[in-house]
Formats: sequence, structure tokens, C-alpha cells
Amino acid sequence: MGTVHARSLDPLPAAGPDIGFVVGDDAELVEVEPETRQEVLENKDVVVQHVHFDGLGRTKDDFIVYEIGEVFKAKNLIDVMRKSHEAREKLLRLGIFRQVEVLIDTCEGDDALPNGIDVTFEVTELRRVTGSYNTMVGNNEGSMVLGIKLPNLCGRAEKMTFQFSYGTKETSYGLSFFKPQPGNFERNFSVNLYKVTGQFPWSSLRETDRGISTEISFPIWKTSHTLKWEGVWRELGCLSRTASFSIREESGHSLKSSLSHTMAIDTRNSSILPRKGALLKINQELAGYTGGDVSFLKEDFELQLNKRLIWDSVLSASLWGGMLVPIGEKPSSIADRFYLGGPTSIRGFSMYSIGPQSEGDYLGGEAYWAGGLHLYTPLPFRPGQGGFGDLFRTHFFLNAGNLCNLNYGEGPKAHLRKLAECIRWSYGAGIVLRLGNIARLELNYCIPMGVQSGDR
Repeated sequence: MGTVHARSLDPLPAAGPDIGFVVGDDAELVEVEPETRQEVLENKDVVVQHVHFDGLGRTKDDFIVYEIGEVFKAKNLIDVMRKSHEAREKLLRLGIFRQVEVLIDTCEGDDALPNGIDVTFEVTELRRVTGSYNTMVGNNEGSMVLGIKLPNLCGRAEKMTFQFSYGTKETSYGLSFFKPQPGNFERNFSVNLYKVTGQFPWSSLRETDRGISTEISFPIWKTSHTLKWEGVWRELGCLSRTASFSIREESGHSLKSSLSHTMAIDTRNSSILPRKGALLKINQELAGYTGGDVSFLKEDFELQLNKRLIWDSVLSASLWGGMLVPIGEKPSSIADRFYLGGPTSIRGFSMYSIGPQSEGDYLGGEAYWAGGLHLYTPLPFRPGQGGFGDLFRTHFFLNAGNLCNLNYGEGPKAHLRKLAECIRWSYGAGIVLRLGNIARLELNYCIPMGVQSGDR
């Protein structure tokens, strides 16, 4: 058997080339059923005797063993190729190799079995220090990001990262350390030190956060979970001299120490413009029990369903909601409340410009809900089909939601009644451009409805 480059799992040809034989008149003709090459490979039992690595430098052997253990369990050549491909994907996901190639060959040597197989992984490690420069788009904001990474710091996929970001509304820099569990990359631990300065013109507010956080992430069945502790020193100030008295009252320093838990199930084929699948994300945060002078319980969720329809159309339905309950007699901080409005929630309204406000400065709310129904269809007459035109989609939408403060002594029925009052909603149509798996751009014509006094 020659060397097999296991870079693809495409089906093997059903049959080899035709071969003719010349026989005499008296020869007995024997009809032989052709056996496909696929069947030969699947039925041939093999044993993976050795797995070699070429190119390892600072990566520890015991850490790599966890990623390639399944290769030794392969029973036939097709299984060897499949499990080797899966191991290659695991190795690349670690973020410590620039390139990974797989070579499969017959086993040689004194201890070689007749059906023995050797698998060799040819790897190229990342340099000890790497740099990056890129731009980020999200939440209706753009930013420039500079980063320095130290991958595979101690030889077991640890990573140290320094990142500086300068954006239209936010400037930040931070230092983080990341370490995965050997053999289970989804189980990982991280520590972050950061400073973030943000401007919020809809509230005439400037906020500077200096903090530290630790996170533990792990999967349970089909869900992913993150446990987080965060300690942050927050400094709030007025963005302009015309800030309202309510904003001036919020100005000053506070110390928040909180524990949070996030659970997510994501079966979407894309997070930017999904065509199928669903997302459920639930987050809880409890502040005040581990120190600090801010105390509250905060719950919020996000639900999204996507269904492919006829004529390459996609129907998407989304629902968000959340509630903030202050603990003690101290009122909630403007930095912890929810905000609503803008292209990421209710289109047709200005960014975060719905709900309680004072002299034109929006103060946020302690409870909210928002929903959306979207229909994405191909462009009329399908211009550029199969190429650049497939990046564009026609977009029809209906959004609705409400944001308010609740009196927690009134009970659940009064809360639901208040959230159902003065619903803001909008509808419209437009065009969506998908920029790979990075971002989406929308050009919409919106008609806002249910506008209340003070909304923008």
C-alpha cells in the first residue's frame, strides 16, 4: 500500500478502469462480480500501530495524546481516514498550529503487522509571538483592534493576549490568559484584566470601567455554560454640559462584584444571516453578595428560530426579554439597566432612545421585551445568481417591544399589564448584504408606530 494523503473524505470512485482479457475458444468463462474500491477499503481490517508527529517544538506530548486518541480505535482504512481527519480538526482548533497535514502509510519494521498502519501528523507550530490588526463591526459601531498574542505559552495550548481597541464610541485595552482542559477544548478557564471607556450620547453619559474577571466554560449535553465572576470599579460622568440632573445624580464611582451564569444552545448554521436552526441564550447575574456597593439580580434571555421556506426564502422569529431587581433600598444604576431601540432591536427608532428619559437623556429601564419577525428572500429576478448577487437578500420585517420600570410590590399581573402598555412597533423593507461571517449591512425603509412622548 502506498502513502495516502488524508486531506479529503470525498467518496472514492465506484470502480477502477476497465481491463480486457483475450481467451481461447475452449476457455471456460467465469463471471466475476466487480467489487468496488470503496467496499474493499471498508471491509479490510487494519490496526493503527503508531502515530507520529513531525514538527513539534514546545508543545507537550502528553497534551497532544488526548487529541489523537480516537485514531487508535479505527478498525478499517476508511475509519482511519475519518478519525485522522477529525483529529486534524481538533489540532487546528487548539490555535497552536499554523498547518496540520496527515499521512497514512503501511507499518514497517520488525514489529510490523501484516495489516498495520502508521499515521503521521506533520505540523507547523505558530511563532511564540504573533500580532494582528483588524476592524470589528457590531452593535451599530465600528472599531480598530490591535493585538499581540503569545500562543501555546507553556506547551499545552495556553494563550496570553494583549488587545487594544479604538472605536467610534468605545476605547479599551485588556490582558487575558486562556487555558483549555486537555482533551476537551470546550472546557476552559480564562482570566481578564481590562479598562474600557465608553461614550453613550443617548444618555449624555461617559463610563470608565477598570476590572478583573474570571470565567469557566464547559458543555453539558447539547448546551454550553459559562460561570463568571467580575469585579469592576466604575466611574460615571457627564458627556456634555447639557446633561440632565438625573444623569448628574448618577455620576460618581461605584464598585460592582457579581457572579453570573450563561447557558446557550445554538444550532444555527450561521450567526450573521442564518438559514436554519435555533438559538436559546439565558443569562443570570447576581451582584452584591461577593462585595461591592451595588446589589441586584438580573435575568435576561434571547430566543431565535429560523426556517427555510420555498423559493430560497427564510423566515426568522426572535424574542428577547429581561428584568432587573434591585436588592436593598438603593435604586438600580443607569449602568446596569436595559436599553431598547435602534437597528439591533426595534428598527425605525434611534439607538437606545425608547423608554424613561429626563430632559432628552434616556435612563434605561428595569424590565423590557422585544420581538421581531423577518422574511429574507432572494433579490427580484436573481441578478448575479451563483456569485456576488447571492450575498444580497431582500428583507421584510416587523419589530415590537417595550421598556419600563416596575413596582415590584404590585405582583406579576401588574408587571405584565405594564409591559403590554404603550408598545412600540415598526415595519418596513430593505436590502441586507452579508459580509462573510463577519457582519451584515442593512439598508431599510422603516415606518415606526406606537411612538410615545419622548421617544426619538
